[in-house]
Amino acid sequence: MESALEVDIAAQALEGRSPADVLAWAAAGFAPRVTFATAFGAEGCVILDLIARNHLDVDVFTLDTGLLFPETYALWRRLEERYGLTIRAVRPDLSLSAQATLHGDALWERTPDRCCEIRKVAPLRRALAGFDAWITSIRRDQTGDRAVARVVEWDARFGLVKVNPLAGWTNEDVQRYVRVHQVPVNPLHARGYPSIGCMPCTTPVDPGEAPRAGRWRGLAKTECGLHSRRARAVAGAEDSPAEGVGA
Repeated sequence: MESALEVDIAAQALEGRSPADVLAWAAAGFAPRVTFATAFGAEGCVILDLIARNHLDVDVFTLDTGLLFPETYALWRRLEERYGLTIRAVRPDLSLSAQATLHGDALWERTPDRCCEIRKVAPLRRALAGFDAWITSIRRDQTGDRAVARVVEWDARFGLVKVNPLAGWTNEDVQRYVRVHQVPVNPLHARGYPSIGCMPCTTPVDPGEAPRAGRWRGLAKTECGLHSRRARAVAGAEDSPAEGVGA
């Protein structure tokens, strides 16, 4: 898939199709050069279930920042055991102590965007090298940046096709799938954490708040940078023949 037109045709053809259909299309078209990046949210667990249930040839990894909740690490192990697959750990070049030496303690409190760049965005960029497509678990109703996500789009920032099988799903759709298929999810969801990231940057959400209100609380920041449309447009403005198609 080399052109904006091909990406656009695929996006139109797959819009409204089931996540299983979208994943099957991605595996058929890109395997073994297709990967899924999971952060172990409920949506990511749904996609893992679909990959395993349909025996799809999809590589799977997670960004291990070194700051995940203990419950997240436990879920990681449980999912590997449940589905008989390996979820690769992709880690930053800098350990937490090395980051503190270079940038000071608790960088996430002072310059969270820089911390996300070091511990998430740069590792993701390295992890995606060598792949032709990556699968995410984002939904359009999660944030403003994600509201216009297409089922298939060109990711100019990372230079490959981005596949969003759950783009059109709601939280209710996700929860229904989890119940019906008894998908393991993070127990923190039941404790007021609808969106779970790194421990220092994630707090519980009060009734009536937006699902991601607990991420970087008190700041205007709502994205770590992995799915930021503005950042991607700046970073990848001349990287791809399909610029303008992706999100």
